[in-house]
Amino acid sequence: MIRSALLLALSTSAVSISACAAPMAHAAPDLSTIAERSRFQSTGHYDEVIALCAKFQKAYPKQVRCFEFGRTPEGRPMLALAVSRTGALTAQQARRRGLPVLLIQGGIHAGEIDGKDAGFLALREALENQAAPGALDQQVLLFVPVFNVDGHERFGKWNRPNQRGPVEMGWRTTAQNYNLNRDYVKADAPEMQAMLALVNDWDPLAYVDLHVTDGAKFQPDVSIQVEPVHGGDELLRQAGGALQNAVMADLKKQGSDPKPYYIAFAEEDNPASGFMDSMSTPRFSTGYFPLRNRLAMLVETHSWKDYPTRVRITHNAIVSLLSQMAEHGREWSKMAREADARAAALNGAAVPLTYKTTDKVSTIEFAGYEYTRSKSDVSGGPMTHYDESKPQVWTVPLRDEVVPDLLVAAPRGGYLVPAAQAAWVGAKLKEHGISFKVLAADLGKVDVETFRAEKTTFGKQSFEGHQALKVEGEWQHDARSVGKGALFVPIAQAKSRLVMTMLEPRVDDSLLGWGYFNNAFERKEYMEEYVAEDVAREQLAADPALAAAFQQKLASDPAFAANPQARLEFFARRHASWDERFNLYPVMRTAQKL
Repeated sequence: MIRSALLLALSTSAVSISACAAPMAHAAPDLSTIAERSRFQSTGHYDEVIALCAKFQKAYPKQVRCFEFGRTPEGRPMLALAVSRTGALTAQQARRRGLPVLLIQGGIHAGEIDGKDAGFLALREALENQAAPGALDQQVLLFVPVFNVDGHERFGKWNRPNQRGPVEMGWRTTAQNYNLNRDYVKADAPEMQAMLALVNDWDPLAYVDLHVTDGAKFQPDVSIQVEPVHGGDELLRQAGGALQNAVMADLKKQGSDPKPYYIAFAEEDNPASGFMDSMSTPRFSTGYFPLRNRLAMLVETHSWKDYPTRVRITHNAIVSLLSQMAEHGREWSKMAREADARAAALNGAAVPLTYKTTDKVSTIEFAGYEYTRSKSDVSGGPMTHYDESKPQVWTVPLRDEVVPDLLVAAPRGGYLVPAAQAAWVGAKLKEHGISFKVLAADLGKVDVETFRAEKTTFGKQSFEGHQALKVEGEWQHDARSVGKGALFVPIAQAKSRLVMTMLEPRVDDSLLGWGYFNNAFERKEYMEEYVAEDVAREQLAADPALAAAFQQKLASDPAFAANPQARLEFFARRHASWDERFNLYPVMRTAQKL
């Protein structure tokens, strides 16, 4: 067995890790991993996860439950381990006992597989009280060793060419080529739908997403990003900040140099450009879970550190998380429940839905290496070359002030989704555990707010299987018929921020932003030009004010004057045949509490 004291040694060299890697005589050998037995040079295939999950439950039947929470498109089981010394091994038992739940997920990008091997190691030590002693008496750990299981089995030696080890690893995307860490809101992938069902069932206080960063060569070995810190419920940010600071402090004690921001240059491949912090959008885990008033942490070890070092650091982060949740979990759970109550009372309040990083700059010292920048004779562009034998302190800019960007007043009642869109929108809402009701009767014409796009911009190419859409415009008071079968989505619920993110049209990660409503913004009916010519002349003759407006438009807008189609559309838009639903967002807002 690898003892905690050995794993937590300050040395980051492969040799020192390897010297500790042989199991001790008293250990249960069947609970060691291929990574340990290979001295952290290799990682196992998914059949090892299946075997270990069952063996942990057999070795600790009162503390561990191994269960399947979904199936991948290629038919593989998605496995989780529920772990606690309290005996609360189901979601219902955890809720009844008021235990905080910590969900730790590995392998969302299956080439970045540190979390799987570090997680099994930390789990074994915690069960033996060698790491985070007593922590499993105060919480439930949900451990998902590999989220992207099909991608994990796409093994290859060069799946991550800018990463040092293991010898072979999995693939970034799923068998259906989804990047799961862009899928939290739209939830296209069956794997994400299964994960959201697991989250809805267990309601974890904290969701931890274990990664390996891409990027340049430098000395810091890990970044620890937590939300809510920049956004989300203002009071819950205290818990987010405390968790981030505590885990970073623990890692520093163990020899790491953690950063609280994603360690990527503001300008790609240019160290002098420095760094920029940001608030993740909800397509990412750290942008999504604050919308549920829960904590999220992104752990990003540095890809150019070797695999033994990265596993050790990830292990240390997991142990720290177990300790912090044991000490503060009940307090933070109370804060999360209070945030739920505040979220359910947002009606009419201005809610930040997007964030931006300001131009405010501070200068920091950052531990890098000597480097040169020159023109490449291969690409023809600038090339950076690092000399890792020569440590160098860089003095670079850091932009880390993050502020709200788009603020939208929450509806006083909620959102109305017409019956024509109710089935698929309702299915999406259910995936996130959002409450809504189906109207059993026709409401007739009611006062609502509607959104008509003044400008639409479609994405130029597909992204994650979608053509994105950006719209400009404002909500306006209107009267519309609302029929039987429409959905009413109340704002008075704990996930109100998530409701607004999904249904407000100007949010990039909304259903509209992902292109689900593109049909509403595509013109379907046209008037032939020879007919439009006659219609235009009839309108000019019948309406002097219209004729004057047309002449003014010609005089003031050269582009319009030079565009025959635009000139005819000027009149088509004023004809009875014009589709008044064109560019009208089908979802409405209401002040009523239905």
